[in-house]
Amino acid sequence: MQEFNSILSNHVLLVAIIACLIAQVLKLIISLIQKQRLDVRHLFSTGGMPSSHSALVSALATGVGQAKGWNSAEFAIASIFAVIVMYDAAGVRQAAGKQARILNQILDEMFQEGKELNEERLKELLGHTPFQVLMGLALGISISLLAGMMATPV
Repeated sequence: MQEFNSILSNHVLLVAIIACLIAQVLKLIISLIQKQRLDVRHLFSTGGMPSSHSALVSALATGVGQAKGWNSAEFAIASIFAVIVMYDAAGVRQAAGKQARILNQILDEMFQEGKELNEERLKELLGHTPFQVLMGLALGISISLLAGMMATPV
């Protein structure tokens, strides 16, 4: 039980998770504004604005930098990890989403011709645009810095 309490008192971990959750809620709000309807699936989906992956890893790296020092090996590891995750979100996963969109278009065209296929549609919103990643990065850093200022006695 003490290990669980130690996890719950890990400030860096909690701030990173909070940044991710805030990004997911922002996706829901942005979708509500754009589409004029509430779609709760945005709370649990990948892709969209802002990148929750970017918010999580940037808050994590910023928190590690604040806790262990900006010149620490831990900060270097967390930063490299963040760069890899953000590159993947804007690169590989976005390309996979584009491929899914094209495959779905092909399936739609085949159905229009009267052919019957029992295939599921592929998820198209997998990755992020570079702007969505940058907004997630800014959100994560901001949340971590704010949390750090609030935790530090003045």
